[in-house]
Amino acid sequence: MKNRISTISVHIIAWVLLLLVPYLSVFQVLKSVSKDAHHIPYMPIIVQSLVLISLFYLNYYIFIPKYLLKKKYGRYAIIFISTAIAAILLAGLVFYIFNVNPDRLEKEFPLISQIGPIVRANGFLMLMVSFITSISLALNNQLKQAEKEKLSAQLSSLKSQINPHFLFNTLNSIYVTAIEKSPATAEMVQKLSEMMRYTMKDTQNDFVPLEDEIQYIHNYIDLQKVRLDDAVKLNFTVTGTVNEQQIAPMLIQPFIENAFKHGVNAEEDSLININIEVKEDDIHLLVQNNKVQVQTTTTESSGLGIENTRSRLQMLYPNHHQLQIEDGATSFTVSLHIQLS
Repeated sequence: MKNRISTISVHIIAWVLLLLVPYLSVFQVLKSVSKDAHHIPYMPIIVQSLVLISLFYLNYYIFIPKYLLKKKYGRYAIIFISTAIAAILLAGLVFYIFNVNPDRLEKEFPLISQIGPIVRANGFLMLMVSFITSISLALNNQLKQAEKEKLSAQLSSLKSQINPHFLFNTLNSIYVTAIEKSPATAEMVQKLSEMMRYTMKDTQNDFVPLEDEIQYIHNYIDLQKVRLDDAVKLNFTVTGTVNEQQIAPMLIQPFIENAFKHGVNAEEDSLININIEVKEDDIHLLVQNNKVQVQTTTTESSGLGIENTRSRLQMLYPNHHQLQIEDGATSFTVSLHIQLS
């Protein structure tokens, strides 16, 4: 609603400026040669303005989308020219009905014959401005729509790659505990069910409540804790107040998943620190893990999730996020700031 009001306001201002400038130029010419400029009839100016406005919106909303953008150039030219001629004839009819006769006007106001070329030049110029502007706006809107559809397709593709990637890793963890006949298997299945319910329901939206996203991460970490032994030190904290902030789904998860996948080995010093700090419309994620020896298959490559998330951040939060990744010899650190508003 707010955008519509803004658009209407811009159109009104543009038309006032477009129609006012030629009128003032003619008025100034008349005023310079005669003191009777105020007595010039306004009916032709009003009709000319209505013709220009009508042609603009007919061209913008109907002719351009239906013919020009579909590359029906011949048909578009014929229809536009025919409509322009019809509008001029309709204007003549209005003049006739209101008894606005050009010959009579010239007798009553001799100055009209003197400024006739200026009036016709202004009318033609305004028609061209209206014509070119309508085409430019329509083409610009088409480009924006194409870019929006491209962005939507890219995001859908990235999401479809991230979710199965996470699902594979989680099922792999459940598989390990099932082989060991651990009683924790049932709890892990329950946690996974809750998480998949979230991914199936909410991540289809462009944005989700930050509270839900953090709860999803809580469930993920609780699920991972089930299979971790005492050799792995895990510190997870969430600070700040989570209210009604919104965030794009599955942006934080890949970095946390990567820490568990590459920072857990019972035979080595395994340390994972995860901190989420929320400040009004700003969120900061800090993930640190020691790099340990793990068996990684091609399917489990961590680069997929992180690169996809990096691309999503660029598309969804351009100039509103900071991502720093430090890939050291013995540790891996991710620092992510996102301005949510």
